[in-house]
Amino acid sequence: MPTDPYAVAAAAAGRIAALTGRDTHDALVVLGSGWGPAAMSFGEPIAAFPMIEVPGFLAPVAEGHAGLIYSVDGVRADGESVHTLIYSGRTHLYEGHGTDPVVHGIRTAAAAGVRLAILANANGALRPDWQLGQPVLIGDHLNLTARSPLVGPRFVDLTDTWSARLRGIARDLDPSLAEGVYAMLPGPHYETWAEATAVRRAGADMLGMSTVLEAIAARESGIELLGLSTVTAIEGQPSGIDPAEVVNIAERTADRLGPLLTGIIGRAA
Repeated sequence: MPTDPYAVAAAAAGRIAALTGRDTHDALVVLGSGWGPAAMSFGEPIAAFPMIEVPGFLAPVAEGHAGLIYSVDGVRADGESVHTLIYSGRTHLYEGHGTDPVVHGIRTAAAAGVRLAILANANGALRPDWQLGQPVLIGDHLNLTARSPLVGPRFVDLTDTWSARLRGIARDLDPSLAEGVYAMLPGPHYETWAEATAVRRAGADMLGMSTVLEAIAARESGIELLGLSTVTAIEGQPSGIDPAEVVNIAERTADRLGPLLTGIIGRAA
């Protein structure tokens, strides 16, 4: 088994091709905390298997992450199929394995031919005007982990990490979508109110523990990105944040948001 992360990703892409019967895939959807039910909107999968059957993937440990990979055929606006990978779950930085396992799924998708990805997650909102269960487009991000998945002189421009084209398509399908800046903290603990306030003053609208490192790896690979985040907590509430309720809120809204994901893939591919 190779140890270079890009070689591991190439081996993983080969394994996915063997398991799915698809030499390449066009698009990727990563379903974070509680988003698993959204996969049903893509229809019957061509193939479905545990992540751990693919080299380099770890079994997710967070609640609401099923640890499955699906291959589905979406439909483009012109009726052509869009071969799409769906990851139901992800590995987080707080699991202690370093950055490579966190972004391995992205690098594997890139090696499998993916050039379009939707990264979905749950957030704690710093905006009191947002509501629980509300989907929010990620317009930009703050990496507050002090980590990067890139090693050496890999100078990647993140100016337009989150595609304006894809956000426009999403708003065409759902004009009510809000947009904000997502800040990634390392976790696994939730932040204090003082920390949340400081991050808000730095320009963030929502907080979470995922996605940003994946986005960096995706941009290195030339993948066009859309981020969609569900409000599952409002920061600063006297009741605090209940991890189980975070997942419950995301699961209750995932069915409703599944058709939005399929619509975006169909129009954007």
